[in-house]
Amino acid sequence: MNIEVVKSDKNEVELKIDNLTVAEVLRAYLYENGIEFAAWRREHPSKPLIFKIEGKEKAVKKAVSDAVAHIKKDCDKILALLKK
Repeated sequence: MNIEVVKSDKNEVELKIDNLTVAEVLRAYLYENGIEFAAWRREHPSKPLIFKIEGKEKAVKKAVSDAVAHIKKDCDKILALLKK
């Protein structure tokens, strides 16, 4: 999986992601964490996604970091349940 930062400001981040599943899971967790706008678009199925994240009250970089941490935590919980 490749992720490239295209644009990075305090209140806006734009990423290129080649995995649709990761983009959609990240989008859902960002909305849970209070981000105002998180969406992706793709010009063609053979091209990577452009994922845009915007927020006002919460710094976007911190929100992405928090969302990734929550995703990892939830994945670890699922793995622990499956091992039982």
